Amino acid sequence: MITTASARLAADVLMRPAELADAAGFARAYQRSLDHLRPTEPVRAQGYYTLAGQTERLRAQLAERDAGRLMPWVLVREPDDGRGEPDVVGAITLSQITYGPLRSASVGYWIDAGHLRRGLASAAVRAVCAAADGELGLHRLEAGTLVENTVSQRVLTGCGFTLYGTAEKYLHINGAWRDHRLFQKILNDRRP
Repeated sequence: MITTASARLAADVLMRPAELADAAGFARAYQRSLDHLRPTEPVRAQGYYTLAGQTERLRAQLAERDAGRLMPWVLVREPDDGRGEPDVVGAITLSQITYGPLRSASVGYWIDAGHLRRGLASAAVRAVCAAADGELGLHRLEAGTLVENTVSQRVLTGCGFTLYGTAEKYLHINGAWRDHRLFQKILNDRRP
């Protein structure tokens, strides 16, 4: 399962399927946004934030994509002058893609610290919902946020997700097991 879904999220930002060639851009974006992302991310080895670490991560994601279990997109800001390399400013991923009677996936996303409050997360979630429904034929998406992450909760509810529960000690984030609010969106009522 490979989707070609791309979307213009802003005049200067494009969401497109991630490629191995994006590793250097991801490494730079993670390094720029370390302090911003730390409260919402697992503790990672320093190597994760390097070109080698991002190459390894993307290779694994692309293998999972080719197996039909994951779909990664990258958000890139195009250079003002039209020259040079696009700048990675975020990512959104469908993981745990399951077909059969469930037809569901989990959605996760992050935005570079320098590009917050531009509506990019909301635009990306809406675009991925459309791709999950139209291209991938999924029925439902789910997402979890830290209980205190009200910004991400507003993104999800603004995109039509509904809160369906709280999971205690759901994920090990920033060095401790953290409670999460769980959201879902029913995309359609088609038969599997």
